[in-house]
This record gives sequence, structure tokens and C-alpha cells, in this order.
Amino acid sequence: MPDSVNTDAQSRGARGRYRFCEYHVTTVPDPLALPAFTAVCVTGEERNCGATSGTLHTPDELTRWIAEHCAQTGHQHYEQTVRAMLRAEPGAWQ
Repeated sequence: MPDSVNTDAQSRGARGRYRFCEYHVTTVPDPLALPAFTAVCVTGEERNCGATSGTLHTPDELTRWIAEHCAQTGHQHYEQTVRAMLRAEPGAWQ
């Protein structure tokens, strides 16, 4: 014999109260990993130039590559990507 209370609750759509906890994490740069900088030349009317700096490890190296590419081609628009390794330092559930 089916349980009429449970069957009735399922047909009406069961209601419930849910609690969600937050997990606090702090991220800090990994001091042992070098940051990675790249630039892509996006100058062009019909299509982007597409020249890329490759992975560089300081903003000065990236600026130097952009300056050299600009001097050679006259291109002035670049897309920059910066990547860094982070370490998560877990906090507590709240």
C-alpha cells in the first residue's frame, strides 16, 4: 500500500529548505612561478596581423617586443594576456 502523504507531496511538487555554505578561499601568487606575458598584434582592416610575442616573463620584455613590431610594421593595436600561477589558501566553511 503506497504512502498517501509521500505520493501527495510528490504530485504537488515537494518543497524543501536548503542551506548553502560558503567556502572562503584566498589566492596568492606562487612565488616560485614566473608570470607569463603574451601579446598578439590585432592591427588590420580585413584581418588581424596575428604576429605574436610568444611567452615573455616581464612587462619590459613585452613592451620591447611591441615597440620592435610597431617600428617594423607601423601596427599599433595589440591584445595582451597576463598569466600567473596562484596558490589557493583554503579558509573555513561558513
